[in-house]
Order: sequence, then C-alpha cells, then structure tokens
Amino acid sequence: MKKSKYLFPEDYMADPSVHVFENKIYIYPSHDRESGIEENDNGDHFDMNDYHVFSMDDVENGEIKDHGAVLSVKDIPWAGRQLWDCDVAFKDGKYYMYFPLKDQNDIFRIGVAVSDKPYGPFIPEKHPMMGSYSIDPCIFEDNGKYYMYFGGIWGGQLQRYRDNKALESAVIPENDEPAIHSKVALLSNDMLQFAEAPKDVVIIDENGQPLLHGDKHRFFEASWMHHYNGTYYFSYSTGDTHLICYATGDNPYGPFTFQGEILTPVVGWTTHHSIVEFKGKWYLFFHDSVPSGGKTWLRSMKVIELEYDHEGKIKTIEGLEDGHTNH
Repeated sequence: MKKSKYLFPEDYMADPSVHVFENKIYIYPSHDRESGIEENDNGDHFDMNDYHVFSMDDVENGEIKDHGAVLSVKDIPWAGRQLWDCDVAFKDGKYYMYFPLKDQNDIFRIGVAVSDKPYGPFIPEKHPMMGSYSIDPCIFEDNGKYYMYFGGIWGGQLQRYRDNKALESAVIPENDEPAIHSKVALLSNDMLQFAEAPKDVVIIDENGQPLLHGDKHRFFEASWMHHYNGTYYFSYSTGDTHLICYATGDNPYGPFTFQGEILTPVVGWTTHHSIVEFKGKWYLFFHDSVPSGGKTWLRSMKVIELEYDHEGKIKTIEGLEDGHTNH
C-alpha cells in the first residue's frame, strides 16, 4: 500500500486516533462540519459537536463501518463548545474516551466518557478531569500503566499555562527560547483522573538541547506515542510549519531525541495523525483537505502504509500526492 487512500468520503472526519480492539481497527476521529464561523487563530471555525466511531477488519481492501454518533456536546453536563481530537483506551472490560471540550468559560478541559463497547455509545462523566487543560489527549498503555499525552498551542491554549498553572496572560516563547512542551501524566487506576502532576515531554536535538520555538520541527499539537522494537516513538504536529515529526526515547516520559519528519505538508492548514500496527504492517492515519477544495476546517481522513528502515528510522511520506499543491 504505497499510496494513501481516503477512508470515508461520505463525510468530513479529521484527527483520526486509531487502535486495534477485538482484532479490528477502530478509528476515533473529530467530526468536521460547516458551522459558518469565520477562520481565526483561536480555531473557532473548528466547531465540531459530536464524535462518530469507525471500524475495519482490513485496512487496505475492507469496508469501513460507521457506527454513528457516540457522544455529542449536548450530552456532556459541563459543555461549552468545540469537541476536538479524542482518543480511546481499553482497560478491564471498559472503553474510556478522552475528549477536549471548552467549558462554559471557553477554557479547554479534558473529559472522560465510558462504554462497554469500542463503538460506544460513550457516557460522559459529570465533570472534566481535575487539573486537566488544553487539547489532543493520546492514551498509551505500557506494561499495564496508562499514560496521557496532551497539549496544543494557539487555539489549544497550552501557552496559557506553566507548571500546570494558568498564567495571568498567555506567553509564546521567542524564537531563540525553548519551545513549549507537550505534557504527559500517568492515569489513575480507575482511568478517570491524573495519578500525578503532568510533566513536560522534552524533545532534544542531537546535542541534548531542547528544540527552540523557532525550529520548524518543534512541538505544536497532536501528540501520539507508539512502541517499536524496544524504542518509544513520540510523534506530533508542528502546527504552523505543517509537518508530522517524531522523536525517540527509552521510556514513556522521555526525553525524546528528534529524528525526522514522518509526513510533509498536506493540503489544508492542520496535520494530525496516529500510527498503529495491524496484521503485521504499520499504518499512518491522517487527514487532508483535498476533497473539500482546501477548506481547512473540512477535512477527510486517510491511511497509508508506514515503513521503517533497518535502523528503525521512519521513512518520510509525501503529504502532497497526485499533483495537488498546498495553498
């Protein structure tokens, strides 16, 4: 599978978080829609209000099944607006969906919803996770422990916090200062709270120095973690430089040494992905805005095979295919 393919042309779905549950691929995307809100740097035009779940038992040739809406803004007691990228974890017979949503003060928090099935429906807890903030939760299980990676700058509000405390006003670093880091925290045994204060996920260069804010490879949003041949691969979006990059480490907390680009820019402003192994192959799930004619808030999810070289480096995938250009 050397070319990418669109997974669900019938509707706009983005930010696909993908896992193997019950020997199937399950996809948990954001559900884009046209809400008429003008584009701005806060991302207000990404005005999603529910989640669908999709499943497949054959990535390359199988049918994709839409399990319908499994959680909506109107179902969530503390809801304000904007259901952005979610992720799902399985533990002890239950499926836990983690979702970022603005509360009634327009502050992003992370909520949890629970189901007995990987395809929902998911029943939300009455309150967001204590001490949670920002966006893009990714859950990674390692030796029976579950870790949440999260955070995104600009519209994701991560620049409003330092040391897990809200600032008087947001601070974006200067280009020659260390970049803002993604966050990671161990989850509690019941999967509903942080078991510790979130820590920085530090990405370093080959000299052991943290990447600077002005580096086109620095973290912006869309954390993802996977494990390959004994190594931890932390991957992420660089946001305004439109790359998916990765860094490697020897434990879930890092630090992670920058390695390279997984995906070059696609059509559309955002780039957001997940990486999963299924039936002996690795796949990159992502999105672009080609089907909507480049509308960056109307995105379509895709998949392509991911390959490693003999050193475990991920081979870079071209985001623009078939003569499409990015405007």
